[in-house]
Amino acid sequence: MASRLEERQLQAGDGVAIAARFVTPANPKAAVLIAPAMGVPQRFYAPLAQWLARQGMAVATFDYRGMGASRPARLSGFPATIMDWAQLDASAVLEALERQAPGLPRYWIGHSLGGQIPPLVPGHERLERIVTVACGSGYWRENAPALKRRVWLFWFGAVPLLTPLLGYFPGKRLNMVGDLPRGVVEQWRRWCLDPEYAVGAEPGVRERFAAVRTPVVSLSFSDDDFMSARNTESLHGFYANAPCSLLRIRPQEAGLARIGHFGFFRAEHEQALWQRYLLPALQGSVPEAARASAITGA
Repeated sequence: MASRLEERQLQAGDGVAIAARFVTPANPKAAVLIAPAMGVPQRFYAPLAQWLARQGMAVATFDYRGMGASRPARLSGFPATIMDWAQLDASAVLEALERQAPGLPRYWIGHSLGGQIPPLVPGHERLERIVTVACGSGYWRENAPALKRRVWLFWFGAVPLLTPLLGYFPGKRLNMVGDLPRGVVEQWRRWCLDPEYAVGAEPGVRERFAAVRTPVVSLSFSDDDFMSARNTESLHGFYANAPCSLLRIRPQEAGLARIGHFGFFRAEHEQALWQRYLLPALQGSVPEAARASAITGA
């Protein structure tokens, strides 16, 4: 199925330019927004976007302000927070996708941070379904063991020392997450040091999660070095009034040696992961092959 690729600069509600890409088949039957993880550029999701378009879906990807193609020439002092990313950037892309594919069912696929923010995005109530991938709370004491051994230095050393000095976090040079605007990394730090993550650190966020009625499906992975099962359970537990299915997938169940935190989005996993797990999740059915791996279901 032939699709049209369009790169656009969208204007967020406060006038900041946001880089976005739209992949649109000839006669789309649904619309999907892919929200990126912290520090991950939208180009990482291009294979999935193209594949979804071949399934007949109009797809939008984007870079948060200060990231990827939305990064300014100088990041030091650039004003941005995670709340800006959700309330302004993601909202602008969702609105643009609705104009691109009007009247169609709309879905959200969020990787890691991209799966944490839907309740904070204006217009989320118009979504048909939310699918989170490798997503959970970032509370550091509940991180996967491999990450917990490194994260203390990150939150109590590198971030508070280097960020005020440089006006941004120089993660690329340190091989830690990537370069991040000061407001983003400092807000993220507050969240990750709180046992209830954003829900505990930010006023009103608990109520926003509780207000969601859209069905949520979580796809997480037993070999994810970043997100523990407890992280995933914690975050999705705040959806107090939304139908929520949590699937913990072992790589061996999908015939793979490894998935980890990023492997789900690799093009070679089209059949093993996208066809087997993602399409049923978007269509509203818990993938049969994963039922035995469900952490919880509601």
